[in-house]
Amino acid sequence: MIEIVGITKSYGDKRAVDNLTLDVRDGEIFGFIGPNGAGKTTTIKTIVGMLRPDSGAVRVNGVDVQANPIEAKLGIAYVPDTPDVYERLTGIQFVNFIADAYRVPQDVRVPRIAQLAEMLEMTDALGDVIESYSHGMRQKIVLIAALVHDPKAWVLDEPLVGLDPKASFALKGLMRQHADSGNTVFFSTHILEVAERLCDRVGVIVQGRLVACGTLDELRTSADSTLESIFLDLVDR
Repeated sequence: MIEIVGITKSYGDKRAVDNLTLDVRDGEIFGFIGPNGAGKTTTIKTIVGMLRPDSGAVRVNGVDVQANPIEAKLGIAYVPDTPDVYERLTGIQFVNFIADAYRVPQDVRVPRIAQLAEMLEMTDALGDVIESYSHGMRQKIVLIAALVHDPKAWVLDEPLVGLDPKASFALKGLMRQHADSGNTVFFSTHILEVAERLCDRVGVIVQGRLVACGTLDELRTSADSTLESIFLDLVDR
């Protein structure tokens, strides 16, 4: 579970996140949507401990991210919105580096890496240096590295950007499987059709404030409302 309690984060005079309170439950995929500059990435970086909020608290799997950052991060898989990686390493060297950081035993990491690489069609590219990768391949190697320790909470910032249709389908299946196993998936996306089909609940953030949260049925104002129409109505208010 991810619990966000009254977090506020400002950059100078700009309040990026404004008194945000939100819980993401075990066993669900939660979609976090909003226009550009709404505060999605700031929220995500606060959840994973990359940013310290000005006020409020975040707990992941019951662990306070600020008070116990290492313990909290061991329970999180984080995929950033841009796949910035060590270009001089090969793909497998990078994944093993991350697996070492999370203390993943060899007998666990080897089959896990093989499974993820096969699903994302990266098996033949693992031995290549990352500087030779396309943007989509870099996104795939970041996903493999993030998921190699298989933690309870997945926090993914625009994880589908740059993926080809087959890899996108595979990742969505992994997300559903992870949540159905009683774990938590929190992800941001601009692809509203994906959020509508995949998410158990969605939260809409506008100018740093959570303006709506719930299932699609709970957010509908009419029987034929789509997530796109709901989103546009909330943003235009």
